[in-house]
Amino acid sequence: MSVLLSIKKLRKSFGDQALLEMDNFQLEQASAYVLTGVNGVGKTVLMRILAGLELADIEHAEWCGQALTWNRYPAHLRAEIVYVHQHPIMFQMSVADNISYGLRLRSLPRAEVQKKTEEALAWTGLQAIRDRFPQGLSGGEKQKIALARAKVLEPRLLLLDEPTSNLDGIAREQVIALIPDLINEGKTVLMACHDRDLIHLPQTQHLKLRAGKIEVRDNSD
Repeated sequence: MSVLLSIKKLRKSFGDQALLEMDNFQLEQASAYVLTGVNGVGKTVLMRILAGLELADIEHAEWCGQALTWNRYPAHLRAEIVYVHQHPIMFQMSVADNISYGLRLRSLPRAEVQKKTEEALAWTGLQAIRDRFPQGLSGGEKQKIALARAKVLEPRLLLLDEPTSNLDGIAREQVIALIPDLINEGKTVLMACHDRDLIHLPQTQHLKLRAGKIEVRDNSD
């Protein structure tokens, strides 16, 4: 398996308090990871660092084997890494337009935007509500919109912050069922979660964040 992202000596502090002190952090291509740890340990902060939304001290980083200068977040990573918040923002526009928003920002041809949006609607089963606005949508529907909006951008690394934490029953199962599709497409997915079903997804590696460091755990833990 090829290495997608490799980071050495990552440190994140708030004042005099060190939150993250990692010697090595590595993600492989076309792989799934779950990131667990107690609340406040820094899971979301780590994901925001990887997405360029938080600053951190990083001694050395490589993307697909190429060295990066992380003190100024590389512009090309903004297209290759997408972060999906635990409570995703819904724009005041239709479901279909929410999904296509990032594509339109990239000024892609209209036909390509339409094709990718239709595929994403079919993937998430949202065709029937394509013209609805966010008001009144369920948590599961909003999470599927967020996943579709991220997927159409074709990132190489997808960061999902608690993707099932606010979902129950069928909605939760539907979101979980979408994750293997992302891996099969060659994407690397890192999920911060406490969901046992996500932790035990086939071929998913369990990473635990404790005392600022990453521990590789057995999925039976």
